[in-house]
Amino acid sequence: MSGVYGKCFDPTGARHGIPTYPWKLAPDGLATRRQLRVQGLRPGGQPIAAQAMRINRRTGGPRVAYLYRVDRALPVRPMTSRKWGALALAMLARQTCPCCRVTFSYCISRRYGMCGLCIDANHASQGSCHG
Repeated sequence: MSGVYGKCFDPTGARHGIPTYPWKLAPDGLATRRQLRVQGLRPGGQPIAAQAMRINRRTGGPRVAYLYRVDRALPVRPMTSRKWGALALAMLARQTCPCCRVTFSYCISRRYGMCGLCIDANHASQGSCHG
């Protein structure tokens, strides 16, 4: 058994506190949140059953994904009309430039917080918003 594999293999949980398996080698019946979501499920308040671990080559530190039991997972709650409305308003806010109030078909960059036209005008005038 290789050293890296040995650090990530602890099925009893003696070393890490919970059962730990190497990345992509967890037993059947366990899944991450994303894997549950693909199946139309959610953890549903159950505790973490195990973890999948791998050693990061760059930093040498571990990367961990928590695993949940599939048999105890619950179906995903359906979206209500209010949730759809809240999501639409949030996306509208992300697509509207706060300076010129123009709505675009894409999300405004969070780095600059304004559209490209306002960024260009900002650099030219060195002001806050040109609008």
